[in-house]
Amino acid sequence: MVQLRNIDGGVEIVVKVVPGASRDRVAGCLGDALKVQVAAPPEKGKANKAVEALLAKALGTRKGEVTVVGGLTTPRKVVRISGVTSDAVRAALGLDEH
Repeated sequence: MVQLRNIDGGVEIVVKVVPGASRDRVAGCLGDALKVQVAAPPEKGKANKAVEALLAKALGTRKGEVTVVGGLTTPRKVVRISGVTSDAVRAALGLDEH
């Protein structure tokens, strides 16, 4: 199950990023992380920005409310989403509780 943690004012989610993919997409679950593929290369924060934009679009929130806060230079990241609940994130991303 994807790791979601309620924090003050939002949620943090563990994400496994695959940069350099053919297209941007949420690819589902990979262990305890959400697998996200982005076309952007893993250089100068480009993949991180692409992840933020993709998740903001998928969740129907503004880009500024989605921020990579951990793992800036690694494929496994922690992303903070402000102004949402874990239930809303699970519903928007189609994540199963079980």
